[in-house]
Amino acid sequence: MSFLKKIFRKKDVSELIKASEKIEASGGTLRRSLGPINLISLGIGGIIGTGIFVITGNAAAHYAGPGLILSFIFSGIGCAFAALCYAEFAALIPIAGSAYSYAYATLGEIFAWIIGWDLVLEYLFAAATVAVGWSGYFTSLLSKTFGINLPASLTAATGTELVYYQNSWLPLNSQLIASFNSQGIELDSLPQITAIINLPAVLIILLISTLLYVGIKESARFNNLMVFVKVSIILLFVLIGWKFVNYNNLTPFIPENTGNFGEFGWSGVLRAAGVIFFAYIGFDSVSTLAQEAKNPQRDMPIGILGSLAICTLLYIAVTFVLTGIVHYSELGVAEPIAKAIDSLGGSLSWLSFLIKIGAIAGLSSVILVLILGQTRVFYSMARDGLLPQVFSKISQRYGTPTLATVVTGTVAAILAGTLPIGILGELVSIGTLLAFVIVCFAILVLRKTQPHLHRPFKTPLVPLVPILGILISGAQMAALPLDTWLRLAIWMAIGGVIYIFYGYKRADR
Repeated sequence: MSFLKKIFRKKDVSELIKASEKIEASGGTLRRSLGPINLISLGIGGIIGTGIFVITGNAAAHYAGPGLILSFIFSGIGCAFAALCYAEFAALIPIAGSAYSYAYATLGEIFAWIIGWDLVLEYLFAAATVAVGWSGYFTSLLSKTFGINLPASLTAATGTELVYYQNSWLPLNSQLIASFNSQGIELDSLPQITAIINLPAVLIILLISTLLYVGIKESARFNNLMVFVKVSIILLFVLIGWKFVNYNNLTPFIPENTGNFGEFGWSGVLRAAGVIFFAYIGFDSVSTLAQEAKNPQRDMPIGILGSLAICTLLYIAVTFVLTGIVHYSELGVAEPIAKAIDSLGGSLSWLSFLIKIGAIAGLSSVILVLILGQTRVFYSMARDGLLPQVFSKISQRYGTPTLATVVTGTVAAILAGTLPIGILGELVSIGTLLAFVIVCFAILVLRKTQPHLHRPFKTPLVPLVPILGILISGAQMAALPLDTWLRLAIWMAIGGVIYIFYGYKRADR
């Protein structure tokens, strides 16, 4: 077989399903224990977190201002097109692996590897990003509520320059320096330190990885509780905060562009849409759980589309209230919602406490879903021979992929402890968008090559929906900074080397 034929070799859809059923019958596979409510809850658990509690503030402060509302709508529409394509695949090919498995069945092995390696970037780095946000809220809760101050050098990414101002240690950046200069404050007059590691971020990932190691049922119960807590508190914030919205803060709705592409104006709205696209990745992680759903043909579309719809409405409401309470220029902090509540005065200190509890609960569930998704991708790739077979080993006691969970948790913990949230978040966004483009394209290919397959759920208005999914996701990728594209290229080059020297030779043929 020639080189080109090998790398473009596809796995037949029926063969994928039969192979999965055979392994399942032998007892050596993941356990089917999730119903539609669990799947919607896991979707919400994966979606609502960093997007509301962390990245919303940074995107408003640096890119879009109040126009971030439009960014969420734009991203939500783009996600809806991609979600419809994911739903068709998840019902048609109900096995672990998500976009990786879909690409193998439609585009060939080389595309499967590309998307599998891309999903590693998406889920692994996303878990690290969320853990950094979790650390910010956890540190704030300990300090402002219980008077416990962790050493600042242990609460930020390695090498981060921190400056002490107004009773807080803040990351030193150009905006902060400009603020000091405008106030006549000498930077050298303020205490400064360099961070060693973000220890809380490391510890939360290790703790959740341990929970995932124990079992999917236990993990789903924990997620259900966290989702209930965070959604209740988010709704409370919206209902109470609505009364304190200052409409002057929402004017101009789209701040004037600074002269640089992506810094406010319509280009800023577009760039913000690309950055906060990260906030929607939870719905596609639901598709990695197809092999653990009780009735995947029916329940996977419900889980994917239901969780996306609920979360989009919550995002829009929270963004409106947040940018209405606090001027967007002041929201570039690790805990923007907590800052908004704190700005309303001491009478609502109880709500600030609840918001931080909700953020901690919400971000915990996001970390859980992301690490869960990553381990299932590792499991599928290893089962196909593209990664060492040991990653597909299932614990007889817990029914979970053991080594995949350990490795994912360890690497994510290292990333969370050492890298800043800005770099992590943009890398995850471009990885997610690339996955969406490939999945939408794969739907077009499969409809053309195998039009008579039985599809329990069909993406409507094909080819319009997948084409729009490709165009919108592609536009948001184009709006991301050049540095993010360079990091993606380096990541893919590393993946290419691994494929050539390992996956190509060992893949199941």
